[in-house]
Amino acid sequence: SAAINNASLTVGVLCSSGVVLVADKPISSKLLDPGKINEKLYKLDSHIFCAVAGLTADANVLINMCKLYAQRHRYSYGEPQSIEQHIIQICDLKQSYTQFGGLRPFGVSFLFGGWDENLGFQLYHTDPSGNYSGWKATAIGMNSQSAQSILKQVFKFY
Repeated sequence: SAAINNASLTVGVLCSSGVVLVADKPISSKLLDPGKINEKLYKLDSHIFCAVAGLTADANVLINMCKLYAQRHRYSYGEPQSIEQHIIQICDLKQSYTQFGGLRPFGVSFLFGGWDENLGFQLYHTDPSGNYSGWKATAIGMNSQSAQSILKQVFKFY
């Protein structure tokens, strides 16, 4: 999607002691108020966070759904939702928007990072179609291919 490829660069790296998400938030005009620019990094629950690239309005809808899924699970079961189960839920929603006429897919990709008791620290990438995959390091947004090449060089020793 053009909106994702034109979004500012976001990089995620999985480490033994955590997950690092870094997002560039450029100011495109001197007239913009830096304090009122949309965020790129979001805390969804105490153990899961994400970064977005793509259409801000679509991201806001999905961020709210992510928070709702996490809160419902915590309320219903008294424990945090596993990272992968959380991603499956949001990807099922994203995928459902590709099935019917009159609906367009969400124009947003996510990098999800977090920790759970089952798998420890995790980093996932989701795309507008609802596909997701686990990564050691990845990038989304503008110049993501160049960033991926650099990450491959850094991680070839691991």
